[in-house]
Amino acid sequence: MAGLSADQRNHHYLSEAARAGIHKPLLAALYQVHRRPALNDGEVGLGISPANRIALEQVNSFGAQVQYAANTIRSITDRLTAQGWKGSEIWDVDTGRYSDRFLQAIANGYSPPVSDLMATRLESADLPALLQAYREDAAQDGAAIGLPPQQAFLDAALIHLTEPIPRYYMGLSHQRQAFLEAVRIWRKLNTLEAAIASLLRVNETTLDLASLDETTLDRALVQYIQQLPPFYAGYPHQREALLRMVQLWRRLDSREAAIASLQSNTSPETDISIIDPALIAFAQRLPQQYQGKGDQRNAMTETFRLWQDLDSRGAALKDLGVDSRVLTASNPDRNALINAAAQLDRALLDFIKRVPATYHASDRQREALIRLVQLWRGLEGRDRAIQVLLDDVIRLEHPQRGTDAPPCPEPIAAGSRPDRWMPDNLQIHTPILPNGSLTWAEATRGGAYLPKHPETVEAIIRIAKLAQQAADRLGRPLRITKWYCPEASSQADFSAESADSAPLENRLLQKAHQTHHIGDAIEFYCEGLTGNQIYLALDPIWTGGLGRYAQAPYLCYLDASPYRVRWKI
Repeated sequence: MAGLSADQRNHHYLSEAARAGIHKPLLAALYQVHRRPALNDGEVGLGISPANRIALEQVNSFGAQVQYAANTIRSITDRLTAQGWKGSEIWDVDTGRYSDRFLQAIANGYSPPVSDLMATRLESADLPALLQAYREDAAQDGAAIGLPPQQAFLDAALIHLTEPIPRYYMGLSHQRQAFLEAVRIWRKLNTLEAAIASLLRVNETTLDLASLDETTLDRALVQYIQQLPPFYAGYPHQREALLRMVQLWRRLDSREAAIASLQSNTSPETDISIIDPALIAFAQRLPQQYQGKGDQRNAMTETFRLWQDLDSRGAALKDLGVDSRVLTASNPDRNALINAAAQLDRALLDFIKRVPATYHASDRQREALIRLVQLWRGLEGRDRAIQVLLDDVIRLEHPQRGTDAPPCPEPIAAGSRPDRWMPDNLQIHTPILPNGSLTWAEATRGGAYLPKHPETVEAIIRIAKLAQQAADRLGRPLRITKWYCPEASSQADFSAESADSAPLENRLLQKAHQTHHIGDAIEFYCEGLTGNQIYLALDPIWTGGLGRYAQAPYLCYLDASPYRVRWKI
């Protein structure tokens, strides 16, 4: 049985380190220095063996080895703490790593007390090898996010953020999760359910999350977080609890990203972009709510002005195609006034309908929509509008009525097809060919690889014409997995070259990758068909290159080569 990839092993390390409140690189280091025992899943372990009531079969997979290794590190930490070790003796605050003295305790091996039913036996290890492996993995994690080698700032930054953070709690889902994770790790619990039960002082087995009173839970969470700063003593699990809180509060993807964010910002204020879903949901509902009232028209006109960064209402009306003199005349012609108002309404509705698709989260766009909410709802000032929008976000997270749920997004209307496709006029969701089924989105991986040269556009059109013929022959659409791909190193995920590949296979793969760089090659599958079925159906009619893969039996490859080429890898 094949072992796991390095990324798969790292995923286990990250998950269990976050659960147990320990530093992930130590798990990776234990794997590097032990590489035993041999496991049933084809992997090797972290030096973990059964102890107490934990049987051999419970630690005979890689995931179980990592889980119990994390438990055991936590158990060792608890024992040393009970023996009088201070946080500074376990953790080196300057380097942001476990101390050498603590790693010596890990290298000595461990047998848990009989009363500890979660930890296992840890075999002894060579200390220099453990130190090197641990430091290398920690350095690799830090380098990926640009962390400084010195992290003496971290503890003070964590306390500076944690002290005022309860005042910023609004009951948003990610904020609640951040607080719950802090409680869980601080109290050395393994699940959020256990953390909730501990806060509410109920038995975890009787906890009913479906009927949970979030108001009561939030009150308990805020009270608990308020108590943390005075009791912070620099123990690793305390630090990890606060780091996890920062990570989730700021919606960051890693512990290291949380540390990096604290270098320059220790404020618990929520990023204003959190209201963006509520802004867009509000804009989506306006066309149905618009009644042509004066205050509604003025609110949308002001929004348009701010959105377009115009100096005056007159300039906004001009851009909307309306003569402002008609609307402001002392003795206006009634018919002219009605026509101007109708024209303005159409232009404003057209503008607001385009907002969801053209919103790029710029400060100017966001402020324009905040102003729209303020004026439309008759709110007193920007701060009140933001508070109302935050309430909207909470309702969007847990819609109780149909009106709370955000409307489905509507696609923006496509423009007319150009006479000739060029790099500067591609319409991403438009079929490449008139009445065809293949789009520029499929050709460019959703716009990730937009062609920069007319030759590439022509190559994509060339293969699209041929591929449409293939789809007609097969009687079903081609599901594209790869088309235009200009990256020099790009290649099919399943067919990466290896040292034991035959020279012919390597040459064919290289040729296939080169045609993807040009744009006139497609890799695809068809629902319900094997690659071999596709190949045999197209072989008689296909005038270009046609290939199939033994490693991926449902994929097929074709290109617009001027002569017939057939291959199987």
